[in-house]
Amino acid sequence: MTIMKHTLISLSLAIGLAGTAQAQETKVAIGISGWTGYAPLVLALETGIFKQNGLDVSIRKIPQKERHLAIASGDIQCAATSTETWIVWNANGVPTIQIFKMDQGMGADGIVARPGIEKVTDLKGKTVGVSAPGTNPYFSLAWILKKNGLSLKDVKTVTLEPAQAANTFITGRSGLDAAVTYEPYLGMVRQKPDAGKLIADSEEYKMVFDTFGCTPEFLKEHPEAAKGLTESFFQALELMETDKTRAFTIMGKDVKQTAEQFEESQSKIKWADREDNRKFFNGELQAFNKEAAVLLHEVGVIRAIPNDLDSLYDGQFLED
Repeated sequence: MTIMKHTLISLSLAIGLAGTAQAQETKVAIGISGWTGYAPLVLALETGIFKQNGLDVSIRKIPQKERHLAIASGDIQCAATSTETWIVWNANGVPTIQIFKMDQGMGADGIVARPGIEKVTDLKGKTVGVSAPGTNPYFSLAWILKKNGLSLKDVKTVTLEPAQAANTFITGRSGLDAAVTYEPYLGMVRQKPDAGKLIADSEEYKMVFDTFGCTPEFLKEHPEAAKGLTESFFQALELMETDKTRAFTIMGKDVKQTAEQFEESQSKIKWADREDNRKFFNGELQAFNKEAAVLLHEVGVIRAIPNDLDSLYDGQFLED
């Protein structure tokens, strides 16, 4: 009886401890899209990295143009998106704060054009397939045009999401002269050189930086979760180094690529480790935000530039 009683007590304690551990896991819903640069979040989920850091994570695929609506409704608490998008969301009444940088496009994003269109200035008067205002492809098009003395008024835009833009461009039946897209969809165009060629990309034009952020309420109520999310991302990057085949297989599956195809896509991305993050939040982001905010205002994506752009990020969770 004594042994049985002891066993029952031990079992009760084990169940109680397991329940406590489970209760300590912070639930967090994250919104992303099928962009190669967001795949480390999927890797962290699929390999249990998030769970090891006390997080009960769910990931939802939401188009960039709708992600802020999911945040505003409370359906998600955090999201990954391009840096200038946080300016748009905050300017339009959806408070959010960036906590770590994920990647920088180094040729993974760009404009592809039909034969005969050799450079950006040749786009004047042409039809370009691009995602909706408020998205990074739209911003990238405006950024690149401005760097070449043009504006969105000089082209005709047709609203197409990156995957649609790439597919429609390849078919040649859309009437598009050019399209703005990114990996893994840009890779599809690269495989069809007869369809056209890349005339501008994120390696030449530094305008694609992806960051991760959450609502101010979530960060205030769950600082330990914010730290866990940050560390989980860095641990996912480490796994990509130590077990590349496994990591690329998992991430590739998420964006419908083989491990080899994913490896090629991600080769045009610079992943942001902890030191890259510190540099980014200590000068690089501030400089970019000032220029990006002016452009967003010029093209009518925001009505007014936020008074305090520095309030759109918090680097405290980057510390070891």
